[in-house]
Amino acid sequence: MTGTFTYEFDTPAYKGTSTIHTGLFINGQWVDPVQGGTIDVVNPAKGSIITSVAGGTKEDVDIAVQAAQKAYKSSWGYKVPGAQRGKLLSKLADLIEQHSAEIGALEALNTGKIYSKALGEIGSVVSVIRYYAGWADKVQGKTIETREDKFAYTRHEPYGVVGQIIPWNFPLGMFSWKIGPALATGNVIVLKPSELTPLSALRVCDLINEAGFPPGVVNVVNGYGNTVGQSIAEHPNISKVAFTGSTLVGRKILKAAAETNLKVVTLELGGKSPTVIFDDADLQKAIQWAAFGIFFNMGQVCTAGSRIFVQETIYDTFLEHFTKAAEHLASKTGDPFGTDSEHGPQVSQTQFERVMGYIDAGKKAGATVHVGGERHGEEGYFIKPTIFTNTTPDMKIVQEEIFGPVAAVIKFKDEEDAIAKANDTVYGLACNIFTQNVSRAIKVAHALEAGSAWVNCANTAEPGVPFGGYKQSGNGRELGEYAIDTYTQVKAVHINLN
Repeated sequence: MTGTFTYEFDTPAYKGTSTIHTGLFINGQWVDPVQGGTIDVVNPAKGSIITSVAGGTKEDVDIAVQAAQKAYKSSWGYKVPGAQRGKLLSKLADLIEQHSAEIGALEALNTGKIYSKALGEIGSVVSVIRYYAGWADKVQGKTIETREDKFAYTRHEPYGVVGQIIPWNFPLGMFSWKIGPALATGNVIVLKPSELTPLSALRVCDLINEAGFPPGVVNVVNGYGNTVGQSIAEHPNISKVAFTGSTLVGRKILKAAAETNLKVVTLELGGKSPTVIFDDADLQKAIQWAAFGIFFNMGQVCTAGSRIFVQETIYDTFLEHFTKAAEHLASKTGDPFGTDSEHGPQVSQTQFERVMGYIDAGKKAGATVHVGGERHGEEGYFIKPTIFTNTTPDMKIVQEEIFGPVAAVIKFKDEEDAIAKANDTVYGLACNIFTQNVSRAIKVAHALEAGSAWVNCANTAEPGVPFGGYKQSGNGRELGEYAIDTYTQVKAVHINLN
């Protein structure tokens, strides 16, 4: 069954060929799943099957964990100095950069992203891996003064085998966020990509071999969440799990960890991020950023600024121009490889139906569809950028994560009112604040309950800056030095000198 799939790209944006192994990547080799299952991979712009890839189960996770354990003890972990781990990560970054046009095309084909945007994301992947390559030989402990006859110090040690479960909205981006700090700190990996969007991760596995990583250091087991994902969460020989996805699934992973070996769990979960626009903001820039904040990646972003709070004195002007931005995107909706396209499809039929269900719920609750709210075209999973007005705080479209190109534009009176309304959510992943008053920007950024606060911008993650959530948006941090901490455990060593 193990084989390859070759796709010929002949589009205005990209022309080329990509060949991908469709098996499971375990111990540096491509293997068939024990039970021989397959999963269809769909092109969301067409609604048609691209290819089928292997679908693993618990047995395959067991095999991958065994391979990872062997690699950790024999050819990684303490066996490989940090400088050497960094060298391999740098080589991987170079290889991804060399193949960025091809990998970006795979990402656009599999997810429906606009090709130019996908290409930009591959550049970010390269930056993240290079960033952690630089960290690999800088994971240090401390010497601690106690008394003259004792020497005490700390070590930051890897966990060993870590499980990683990544989502479909930024497949290779989340791949880099996970493997970068894990490998830099000496851990070995069993990773599950989303069954919807596995192609870019599978392609990069060949580059992992080409870069020279020892077999078993990185293992990629494609499969469904209720099989492979659950097995990773429950596995007694996995010491840590990092998950990015929905809050509902995050709860299940925490429960599985609690009921098995109490593995450490870090979670990056859902969001319902507020965008707060004060009347002293640069309105033109605020409109551009607000549109990017909600419509980027077709709204399929955990930090999407889906609740847009606008000070009542500028509400009508903002809504007029924000509507034009949405209508412009609607006119540029189409083939991800089209040179004029700016807005693509939702990732799957299921996600399309979910978003349309929220739009219907908003209508039934009495909210007004100001623009959009409809399917675009007859082929694929396209939804027009949508703006709701006349909402109330209790509506599903205001409280629940939609994960689509749907915004609610809401008036607020003053600073106090804005903070209260923005914090009226169970989530706390991010917030966007638009004002030219520096004191107000700092005050509101501190008052909003979110792990990231963007002032006069939106959705601008940086490799060196931590990312993560408050409340039901998760725990732990990714990116930056803070991610290094989540992949190490601290050992205190006491030496008696007397």
